[in-house]
Amino acid sequence: MKEMIKEINQFRDERGWGGNHDARSLAISISLEASELLECFQWRSAEEAIAHDKQAIVDEMADVFIYLLQFSDVIGEDLLVAAREKMKKNAIKYPIPSKSV
Repeated sequence: MKEMIKEINQFRDERGWGGNHDARSLAISISLEASELLECFQWRSAEEAIAHDKQAIVDEMADVFIYLLQFSDVIGEDLLVAAREKMKKNAIKYPIPSKSV
């Protein structure tokens, strides 16, 4: 992940985009890219959307991922650690249902 973040930041810096990549701007960009991902599914079933626009879906997924990595870097949090911690919280909040006997 650190290597990927380094590549993303280098790409950004080579283009002089660093000034636009503060936490607020990145949060907005995550939402916008997630909306573009959702747009791929508008008026279609999941199966139809994937069959028709799989590459566009993959591209939008990648955009969301890239912005999430940049956001995590800007706020100084490791996204994998955050995801693992959230899964622990989810396991407590949503325990495995016990089976009826």
